[in-house]
Amino acid sequence: MTHQPTVAGVPVSGEHWIGGRRVGGTGRFTDVSPIDETPVAEISRGTAADVDAAVEAARTAFASWSRTSREERASLLHAIADGVEKRLEDLAIVETTDNGALLRSHRRGVMPRVAHNFRFFANWLVDELDHPDFDTRGHRNHVSWDPAGVCALVTPWNAPLMLATWKIAPALAAGNTVVLKPAEWTPLTASLFADIAAEAGLPDGVFNVVQGYGAEAGAALVAHPGVRRISFTGSVPTARTIAAAAAPNLVPTSFELGGKSPLVVFADADLDLAVDLAVEQYDNAGQVCLAAVRLLVEESVVDEFRARFLARAAKLRQGDPRDETTDLGPQVHRRQHEKIDGFVRRAVEAGAEPLLGGGPNTELGGLYYRPTLLAGAAEGSEILTEEVFGPVLTLQTFRDEEDAVRLANSTRFGLAATLVTGDESRAERVSSRLVAGTVWVNCFFVRDLRAPFGGSRESGIGREGGTWSFDFYCDVKNSVFAPREGN
Repeated sequence: MTHQPTVAGVPVSGEHWIGGRRVGGTGRFTDVSPIDETPVAEISRGTAADVDAAVEAARTAFASWSRTSREERASLLHAIADGVEKRLEDLAIVETTDNGALLRSHRRGVMPRVAHNFRFFANWLVDELDHPDFDTRGHRNHVSWDPAGVCALVTPWNAPLMLATWKIAPALAAGNTVVLKPAEWTPLTASLFADIAAEAGLPDGVFNVVQGYGAEAGAALVAHPGVRRISFTGSVPTARTIAAAAAPNLVPTSFELGGKSPLVVFADADLDLAVDLAVEQYDNAGQVCLAAVRLLVEESVVDEFRARFLARAAKLRQGDPRDETTDLGPQVHRRQHEKIDGFVRRAVEAGAEPLLGGGPNTELGGLYYRPTLLAGAAEGSEILTEEVFGPVLTLQTFRDEEDAVRLANSTRFGLAATLVTGDESRAERVSSRLVAGTVWVNCFFVRDLRAPFGGSRESGIGREGGTWSFDFYCDVKNSVFAPREGN
């Protein structure tokens, strides 16, 4: 028996997608909407047997998919993008129901970006993935990117489909087959995407979805001997577990992990811009890995910055994410809501002062947490060093450039950093010293797929984007040809 719930008027299967067909699980779990904590679907709870079936389907499909031409693969990726664009409204409303992010963001930015991810890697495969041949004592060297095999993709809940397609698109473009394990809190758009890919003509078994819990389906997938690549976005502890599971099979891994990014504001900065960038860090209810949650402001302008920030943040509207006027929706899950509140309570008990928010939004109830700004936390304290992943920012001051760099680099993370200054030479100088995979200067969240993306320190291993993605999802090979006879 298959389960086909209707979510916000859109039919969505709760079953796995394996080998081009729906496969029901022996167990189930309930998917709950964070908007009002009501059940929306019963989802198949994947087992090791389901993972075995999906990996076998992917291995079987790899034999033919890996031999298709670049042009054929690119054409199918464009067809998938077409399908995403046709069903953009369905994807947007289902994902908002499932993870509580703003519907207007899904419509205008997130789901269009899903289609863009496929078009980008399709075009890169055909037009850009190349290395010129080179000569070694008359011998011709030729570099090629060979498909690696079955890719296990384990993806997060904060932007479920968009972040998954950062991985799915290059993996398929490279000629690999995929088994996706979406986050159990937000499984629905992965299921919808399977239907879109099949309708676009993607051969059976090339893309598979196994729903379920990380400790069950996820653990079986990353330890499977039939997998040749593992890509994961999520927490550091889970990455350590995955790395240990991958080690016996010597499977290459790519990890995009946590962050505790700084936003550094110098006295010569445009303060209106700095405040706008700071308030933007509450986007998606603070559930953004790249968010610059540590506001570091030069002492001489901190009073003015704080006053402008509080005035600007007071205008944020929290409420139902389906409402076009809402700026902040709910946290994704009761467990996440309680985790955030625990961080804030402990920080306040340790001496931090809430300048804004500081607790749940009791007027809305449920999973809504007020946008929060904490000041006065001691250096090295939990709230300044651990990832909260909620609408919680901290405010610190620095004396000079050297002090700013010291504070910015004072965590074990290094995912991103944002720098606001009117001095071009300072921008170059400071950005070169910040430990981060991405540094934004007088801007935020400008993400081009041609650029490398990833983290330093405990924020990750590897880079995604452009040829960097193909370097991971392929076995890069060099073929050396001897000179022709007579040459």
